[in-house]
Amino acid sequence: MYEKFYGLNEKPFNVTPDTKFFFPSEKHEEALNSLIFAIIERKGFVVITGEIGSGKTTVWHVLLKRLVRGTKIALITNTHLTPKQIIMAILDEFEVPFKDNASKIKLMSLLNKFLIEQISLGINVVVIIDEAQNLSISALEEVRMLSNLETEKEKLIQVILLGQPELRDKLKKKEMEQLRQRIAVYYHILPLDKEETKNYINHRLKLAGANGKVIFDNEAVEKIYFYSRGTPRKINTLCDRALLTGFIKEATIINKYIVDESASDIGI
Repeated sequence: MYEKFYGLNEKPFNVTPDTKFFFPSEKHEEALNSLIFAIIERKGFVVITGEIGSGKTTVWHVLLKRLVRGTKIALITNTHLTPKQIIMAILDEFEVPFKDNASKIKLMSLLNKFLIEQISLGINVVVIIDEAQNLSISALEEVRMLSNLETEKEKLIQVILLGQPELRDKLKKKEMEQLRQRIAVYYHILPLDKEETKNYINHRLKLAGANGKVIFDNEAVEKIYFYSRGTPRKINTLCDRALLTGFIKEATIINKYIVDESASDIGI
């Protein structure tokens, strides 16, 4: 609606994880590089945490594009699963046939056979579990058991757990000690600082066709940082609403008053 008014080719602040708009902040690049390193080096377990809207999903979307050929990935997004269902979901993602009434031992045997076949072909197998904070303790324990699938020299499967800070708290529990010991890489994505927030906004505007045109003045950017605290999803939501409000008011420049009004409208 407002794109033409501000000289944009598309909406710059959609909340969907569009890799085109990935902003390579130091924090997000470190998280991404940590994942790539752990996968290439077959480190086993990786945990990436961050607040809601911190950019975890976007990071793994970018990861999928940057991984070298010869990597197979299973993405598990439904984490309200029993231990047996976790294994079934992984087999299903890799298109390994199995019977629903098969025992968990049989399912693990099928997975192990598949992994051995893949490593013989030089293929690295990765399981990404999103929203992992929702996994039960028993399901997390089942995930830990995947680390037992290995050769004398390397892990047969790499497991990436992505989740909110609750995942970090859950992993601190006494019964999670064995899983903690298997985590080779842990990274927590912090919010953007004020300067990064400014650069993030300009980055997305540029990619949407702004070509250096000033749309948000400095005071507006400071207000956006104040309300969002540097959380990318909140920045997107607020900027999108501010552009809509500015369009309605026919304001060519978004100022702090428009940001204030927009923040009130969306309840930030």
